Amino acid sequence: MMYLGLQQGDDLLVTISDIAQACNISDNHLTKVVRHLAKHVYVETVRGKGGGLRLVRGPTTINIGEIIRGTQGDTALLPYLNMDGTYCIQPVCKLMAILREAHVALYNVLDQSPTWQLY
Repeated sequence: MMYLGLQQGDDLLVTISDIAQACNISDNHLTKVVRHLAKHVYVETVRGKGGGLRLVRGPTTINIGEIIRGTQGDTALLPYLNMDGTYCIQPVCKLMAILREAHVALYNVLDQSPTWQLY
């Protein structure tokens, strides 16, 4: 996402190979990531000769919290923070409140961090 955000021009397409080489990561792994990001409508992919990918929206309109929620869901730091289940000391556990507060604080910071500010 950050690499794509650095690219100039609305019609500029970047290939997976370009990104993989620049970031020193596997083309195969990056292809899976790109498919996931395209499924969640963060990137647009264009197939064929001259194809590639680009951000769907401008980088200043996307923040890290949105990407994490959009791709991973709004999951808590630990499963029991979602209050979906119980565990043996839940009624007296103070750790739960601390971790819930940390979870909220983490997303507050991530939501205020546009991807374009990271580079």
